[in-house]
Amino acid sequence: MLQAFETLSELTAAFPDEQTCVEHFRSIRWAHGAFCPYCGGIEVYNFSDGRTHKCKDCRQRFSIKVGTIFADTKLPLRQWFIAIWLITSHKKGIASAQLARDLGVTQKTAWFMLHRLRYAAKVKSFNMPLGGIVEVDETFVGGLAKNRHIGKRGKGRGTGGIGSGKTPVVGAVERGGEVVARSTNSVDSATLKSFVRDHVSHQAKLLVTDQWVGYRGLDAEYVHAVINHSKGEYVRDDAHTNTIEGFWSLLKRQIYGIHHWVSPKHLDQYVGEATWRYNRREASEGGRVNSMLAATDGKRLRYNDLIAK
Repeated sequence: MLQAFETLSELTAAFPDEQTCVEHFRSIRWAHGAFCPYCGGIEVYNFSDGRTHKCKDCRQRFSIKVGTIFADTKLPLRQWFIAIWLITSHKKGIASAQLARDLGVTQKTAWFMLHRLRYAAKVKSFNMPLGGIVEVDETFVGGLAKNRHIGKRGKGRGTGGIGSGKTPVVGAVERGGEVVARSTNSVDSATLKSFVRDHVSHQAKLLVTDQWVGYRGLDAEYVHAVINHSKGEYVRDDAHTNTIEGFWSLLKRQIYGIHHWVSPKHLDQYVGEATWRYNRREASEGGRVNSMLAATDGKRLRYNDLIAK
């Protein structure tokens, strides 16, 4: 049976020990019936310790954590539950240094925990093609080129060269609905049009972009409205990009205000975290925790893979 909780104090009261966490996680993972993580068999025996199970078909013995991001973790599930609460409840996420202090673990452990959770959310995320009124825009993440060593400034790219030395991120949001975003290597026409075709339904009521040349030609496939920011135009009837720009504001407050700096290698994971939270903005606090727990099934992220070049 699922426990109900809407505050952090209620969460810690609902899960006073490891067994209550195991039972809650088992209720979520086996919501549609028990199964073996090794062979998929549905005839599972339960041992008296309340934590161990055995498959009738393959005879493997396992815990509910096998086959999830929690497999082989040395940390109790209660600490993972608290970490999930913090990353899903705080609109801008939480820094690994702060999580380390809150949980009493090392910063390295906290950083790895957060990346496992981001990886799980990204692997399990699925976005239907966006419809209705859809706004598409790009932004750039990273320090100013003028503040870098001259050998690391790179060439200007993006609108007016403002992306020099930064990593582009492209996103689309259905007004009143979900957002899809990812980091990319370029904001050229081929990249942007491919992104739009992948994520925006051709039956969308209206596609809104700014005047960047990468979006030219989309009016042959979509009902396409262009807002010319360079001429001081920001709203024209239903056409504006204020919603996606609001999401960019949340993303940058997360990156610059909480993490201060994010490497291009891991940027997409942080974008995925912000996207996951935005798309569950109407959910309850406990609902977001349970949603993240439901996404933990599958291959876990290994530390050596995370730090590999």
